[in-house]
Amino acid sequence: MSSAWFTFAAVIFCAASESSTKFFQVSLDPEVSMTPTELITSKGFPCENYYITTEDGYILNTLRIPHGRFNGHLKGPKPVVVLQHGLLGSCTHFLTNLVNESLAYLLADAGADVWIGNSRGNIYSTNHTHLDPKGKEFWQFSWDEMAKYDLPAMINFVLNTSGVDQIFYVGHSQGTTIAFAEFGENPELASHIKHLIAMAPVAQVWNTESPIRKLAPLAKEIEIFFKVLGTGDLNISPTIMKLLAGTLCDKWSVLCENVLFVLGGYDYSSLNKSRIPVYVAHNPGGTSVRDILHWAQAINSKNFQHYDYGSAQENMIHYGQPTPPLYDPKKVKVPVAIFRGDQDWLADPTDVKWLLPQLLVTHDIDIPHYEHLDFIWAFDAPTYIYKEIIKIVFS
Repeated sequence: MSSAWFTFAAVIFCAASESSTKFFQVSLDPEVSMTPTELITSKGFPCENYYITTEDGYILNTLRIPHGRFNGHLKGPKPVVVLQHGLLGSCTHFLTNLVNESLAYLLADAGADVWIGNSRGNIYSTNHTHLDPKGKEFWQFSWDEMAKYDLPAMINFVLNTSGVDQIFYVGHSQGTTIAFAEFGENPELASHIKHLIAMAPVAQVWNTESPIRKLAPLAKEIEIFFKVLGTGDLNISPTIMKLLAGTLCDKWSVLCENVLFVLGGYDYSSLNKSRIPVYVAHNPGGTSVRDILHWAQAINSKNFQHYDYGSAQENMIHYGQPTPPLYDPKKVKVPVAIFRGDQDWLADPTDVKWLLPQLLVTHDIDIPHYEHLDFIWAFDAPTYIYKEIIKIVFS
C-alpha cells in the first residue's frame, strides 16, 4: 500500500521536472477539463444549478437534470430522485462514466427528475454565509453535520422546488451513512422518502480492510498534527488533478488505478480503463480532516456513533452525556434496497450483514466481484445495479 503512494509521489516529481514538452503533449479526453454542468450538457441533457444554504450557513451546490434527452416534451408527474456521493466524492461520481453507463443519465432518460448533491467541504461546496473556507472554523464538521444539516436542507429544497411529497434517495458509501443516521433521528424527514437505495452501504466499520484502518490508532496524533498546521481540510486543487490526469494517467495508467482504488478495493475487472484520466481529473472531491477522523473513531470504538470530541467534558457540552450517542439503524422506518459487493474493503461484507436485519430491506442484491467504486464506475453497473434501481423508481 505504502509503495503505491511512494511511487505516485515519485512520478509526480518526475512529471514536474520533465524538461521535454512531449511529456505533457497527451491526447486528453475533453471531459478531463469539464465542469459538472459541462459534463451534463455536453451529452445533450439540460442542467440547472442551485445553491442551498443549510441551517448552519454552509452553501451546497446541487445540480438538477429535470428530464432526459428525448422526453422533455412529456407532461405529468415524474419520480424525483436524489443522488448523494460518498466519502471524498462529489456530484461527478454520477456523471463521469459514458452516457449509457452513468446512473444520473440513465435515470433522466428513463423519465426521472434527477438531483445530484455535493456535501459540505467538497470542491463544489466550499462556501458559507460568514465563515472563510481558508480558516479552521469552516472545517469543524464531520459526516454528523452532513446528516444533521446538509441532508434536510437538500431534501426539503428538492421537495419544495419539485412540488412532490416523496422522493427516492440513492446514496453511495458515506451517502448511505448520513441517510441511516438522519432518517433514524428525523422521522419527519424520513416520511418524505419513498425508497432509500443504498449502494455499498456503510454504518459500522469493524471489519473494514480500507487503509483508514491503518490510520485509526493514530487518530489523536493526526488531529493534533493538522491543528498545528492550522488547517482542517483535505482538498486538492482540481487544477493539479487535471494536470496529473493529463500527464500521468496517459503513461502510467496502472499507477492511477492504484491511487483511485486504494480506499475501496483493487478488483479492476469491471473498470473501463479508458476513463481513468477522467476519474482522476475529478477526484478526490475533498472533505474535512474531521470527517476522516470520525471514521477512524468508528473503527476504534466499534460503534456506529456521533463524533467523539475527545473528552467527557467536551462530549457533555455537545451531547449532554460523557460519550457520543449511538446511531440506531432500526429507527430508519423507510423501505431500503441494498446493493453490495463481496470485494468491497470499505463496506465490508461482514459489516453489511450486521446492518441488514436492522433495516426494512426490500431488495438485497449482492455482486460477488464488485468493490467499493464499481457501484459508480463499473461498465457493467447498468446490468447489475442500475436497471434494478430504475425498476424500483418506476414501479
